[in-house]
Amino acid sequence: MNYSAEIIKLKKEKNALILAHFYQIPEIQELADYVGDSLGLAQKAAEANVDMIVFCGVHFMAETAKMLNPTTLVVLPDMKAGCSLADSCPADKFSDFKKLYPDHIVISYINTSAAIKTLTDIVCTSGNAIQIVESFPKNQKIIFAPDKNLGGYINRVTGRNMVLWDGTCEVHDILNTEAIIKMKEDNMDASIIAHPECNAAVLAMADYIGSTTGMIKFTQTNSSKKYIVATESGIIHQMQKLSPDKEFLIVPSDETCNCNDCSYMKLNTLEKLYLVLKNETPAINLGYELMEKAKQPILRMLDISKKLKII
Repeated sequence: MNYSAEIIKLKKEKNALILAHFYQIPEIQELADYVGDSLGLAQKAAEANVDMIVFCGVHFMAETAKMLNPTTLVVLPDMKAGCSLADSCPADKFSDFKKLYPDHIVISYINTSAAIKTLTDIVCTSGNAIQIVESFPKNQKIIFAPDKNLGGYINRVTGRNMVLWDGTCEVHDILNTEAIIKMKEDNMDASIIAHPECNAAVLAMADYIGSTTGMIKFTQTNSSKKYIVATESGIIHQMQKLSPDKEFLIVPSDETCNCNDCSYMKLNTLEKLYLVLKNETPAINLGYELMEKAKQPILRMLDISKKLKII
């Protein structure tokens, strides 16, 4: 079966919108109506006027789409597509943690469950995290969850002293300086770019730190012709597509030089995309009260991002 042709046909028949994260396989990125990071995907989901949103990403992203477009059917090709970072922050334990700091507001990274978002004052993404934090007075006490690497990076950049939940993304936290040093020795002309979910030692080596969208834009405008890229390998497809004259080297996840893939992101395949369009299941279903409460901090984020023109 030609899955690509069938997907295009079904998408039109069912008035569906395919949203894909940069970490999806290239074949899915090529079929998507929009490819982006968490902020861009949330913005597209909020404004979508379709009968079905097919979310090629992970579960929390599809949940966000459903919250922002509650009357639209939102489907996910594989319900097992979770997130190690979201899993590192259970709602019951975070609720107890929050009680230890009653005078703090909570800023949560979008990589969290709907339950965590109900315990959050405002959500952020890696693309707007610094601006969201800086929208509050310097004396505002803040809990930042769940990524301690991103939170630590924001503290260093802004001079804040946010309380950090002890969570990490297994894909980014595993990257180490030894691998980057070796790559740099072999590619002295390469610039190092990193996602802020990487640990502090890796970030200290980077020539540029930013979201997936930020990293892509940087490689388009920067004068370097070669980049050592510290994030998930799926981003290389768009980088190479937009800058075909440049070379991109992904930092490996281990000493065997394996590509740094998110196993959850890669659960989505062309066959599963075809089946979810055809069968309109599995679908994201959230209770009304949970959905209404969880989307409020997302709407606050989108409002600030709109005012600051962060896209």
